[in-house]
Amino acid sequence: MRNMNRVFFCKSLSLVFLVPSFTRPQLRFTYSAAVASFPNRAIHCMATDPAASFSSVAGGVNPVSPPSRNDDVSAVPASSASSAIDFLTLCTRLKTTPRAGWVKRDVKNPESIADHMYRMGLMALISSDIPGVNRDKCMKMAIVHDIAEAIVGDITPSCGVSKEEKNRRESEALEHMCKLLGGGERANEIAELWREYEANSSPEAKVVKDFDKLEMILQALEYEQEQGRDLEEFFQSTAGKFQTDIGKAWASEIASRRRKQH
Repeated sequence: MRNMNRVFFCKSLSLVFLVPSFTRPQLRFTYSAAVASFPNRAIHCMATDPAASFSSVAGGVNPVSPPSRNDDVSAVPASSASSAIDFLTLCTRLKTTPRAGWVKRDVKNPESIADHMYRMGLMALISSDIPGVNRDKCMKMAIVHDIAEAIVGDITPSCGVSKEEKNRRESEALEHMCKLLGGGERANEIAELWREYEANSSPEAKVVKDFDKLEMILQALEYEQEQGRDLEEFFQSTAGKFQTDIGKAWASEIASRRRKQH
């Protein structure tokens, strides 16, 4: 991350977040205010002095001290109305940031990160009961599994970022978001769900990992139908990687429908 700039897009906000990266240079996220007639706003991420602290300007965000890896978010006072709205305002970027894979393939009007997570939540809602799997937990996991992308953006394999570096960036973003929320039970729940998903360490995580792939190939099928595109690479990238019976069954149904349209 040293001396590196990255640009993402969001609706206009007037905030400056200095997000700690602990032993590494910090990521400085600048939410730039601009004329309201433009739907998207640039957010610049750059390395800064590690000694810098979290701050905010002109946005009404309460200053929060930088989290450390040893911090327990439950030690922070329970979420207030102010911290809840700060958190939700940051999450607006999930609604306005398009999924990078579709953008790189020049798909018209690509879905947002929030669009993707919402339909995954619906997948969990309508899925049949699976022995040993908590369906409610799957729904929660689906709507938080990409939550760190509100800060780091949608990092895809084609971005040239290693899995380790991607996880580091997202882990730091998650810690910042939990701090912004005010810590406590809800922040801990979000963090635990995210980490469990990343580690693929539970039956629910395995189901939601499959929903992630399923939502992508279903969306790819829909873009092929609507825009006359060939998005074979998305189907190839998920072939043979489904872990659960429901994932395999739904993937087979999507593949069957795709064969019929060709």
